[in-house]
Amino acid sequence: MLIVSGLINLVIIVAVFSVLILVHELGHFVTARRMGVRVERFALGFGKTLFSVKHGETEYAVNLFPLGGYVKLAGEDPYDRKGAADELCSQPVGKRFWIFANGSVANYLFGFLVLAVLYSFGVPTLTAEIGGILKGSPAETAGLKAGDTILSINKSKVDYWDEVTKIIREDKDALPLTVTFNRQGDRKELVIVPKVLSTENIFKQKTQFVGIGIAPGEKVVMVKSNPLKAVNLAAGHVWFFTTATYKGLWFLVTGAMPVKDNVGGPIRIIEILAKSIKYGVQSVLSLLATISMALAIFNMLPFPILDGGHVLFLVVEKIRKKPLSIKVQEQISNVALVLLIAFVLYVSYFDTVRVVTSLRK
Repeated sequence: MLIVSGLINLVIIVAVFSVLILVHELGHFVTARRMGVRVERFALGFGKTLFSVKHGETEYAVNLFPLGGYVKLAGEDPYDRKGAADELCSQPVGKRFWIFANGSVANYLFGFLVLAVLYSFGVPTLTAEIGGILKGSPAETAGLKAGDTILSINKSKVDYWDEVTKIIREDKDALPLTVTFNRQGDRKELVIVPKVLSTENIFKQKTQFVGIGIAPGEKVVMVKSNPLKAVNLAAGHVWFFTTATYKGLWFLVTGAMPVKDNVGGPIRIIEILAKSIKYGVQSVLSLLATISMALAIFNMLPFPILDGGHVLFLVVEKIRKKPLSIKVQEQISNVALVLLIAFVLYVSYFDTVRVVTSLRK
């Protein structure tokens, strides 16, 4: 049974990566075709070709190792250019920009659409039931207990835990809160004076917030949204994720946040995916959307060999009125490749140490 479960997890993980890669390469493929660039090969995976079919000028292939993929454009290889009008480098800078950028744009839009669908069909949401009370907290002092369900705060009706935390944390001056709650069928009301508490945010930085010392229970309900609200919620989710990611990248670059504790490689991604499978389809789809957006952001970083690196070369070309020489681009890309491999090995080492340590406990 354990082997079957492991195989199912493996199939789902491979499927998730394959979908993300397919979406990314489709972004490049469709844009290249629309820009008049000939696509010689569209491949999912690397290594030995399992099967392929040629349609028009393009060969479509599925290769042995599914965790990857590529689109081979005419004239993309500098040593295979003939100067034809349908080659990549025969196109103006603007067209080439969109060809390189639209792989990431496709991942970004895909993540947004998956989230919008999830919000439409329903996402698991914590109810306003209290699961725990912090010892010595304002909530304990006032008389709240685990199992109580909050109905309203300062006459504002609440149904879900995020509504509870939103109202409490908006009380910047820590003014008394009138909390109405249900306790075993009885409606009760208490006045609670919150406190300014200290914690760490998602970037491991010390921060303060207004709180009363309560934690959510484990009860969840599926909350569906109409299409318009679903799109709005998905847009908010995307905006929060994007700003948080770029903020985190800035902290990593400036040293305000340690890399080894906050960046995961392939091992951590697979580990998180395996855990999400236990919580059902919604959890997997939510993670699929998140990884898709993260892939888009990572790919557009101005680092050679990534899509953002190609865009960087285009910016240099636009400024210089001519591209960097092939030799210089190759040298820069080779150095970048070594640095990227070293970085992946670095974070993978700490991921491995963490996994081995957890298994020994």
